[in-house]
Amino acid sequence: MPPVRFLVVEDHEQYQQFICSSLGKRNELQIVGVASDGLDAVHKAVQLHPDFILLDIGLPTINGIEAARRISELVPESKILFLSMESDPEIVQEALSVGAVGYLAKAFLGSDLLAAVDAVIHGMQFVRLPDRMSNSQFDRQVPDRPRSVDVLGTPLPGETD
Repeated sequence: MPPVRFLVVEDHEQYQQFICSSLGKRNELQIVGVASDGLDAVHKAVQLHPDFILLDIGLPTINGIEAARRISELVPESKILFLSMESDPEIVQEALSVGAVGYLAKAFLGSDLLAAVDAVIHGMQFVRLPDRMSNSQFDRQVPDRPRSVDVLGTPLPGETD
């Protein structure tokens, strides 16, 4: 099988390096591009047609949600997984409503990045937020997702294949 191709969009260099290093540990994952602002993300998505885009929300030029809207229109085959410091329920819901397949709070990058990537590669939604929020409150509000997963990548209670 060909490697799964990723575009990493992150404006903080330390996060960008960590994400790229984590993905680089797996041969089946290939980073095809890196961007540090929203407009560059849109341009690189159109140019590279990655399988997945790991996208921050707080970006220069245009924010990640607006970038995701544009990417979803221009490159609908690319799947988007948000990685963000934002955990406000309205922002998370808006991010998921633009067609993202998942949302991972950056607080969990070290523990859950690869689990999130594996889940979305296998067609599942992945949402991991701080404990003060319900990670499953967004599941039924996201259209056209085959099923949802908890932080371990297993189906949530009440979800079936």
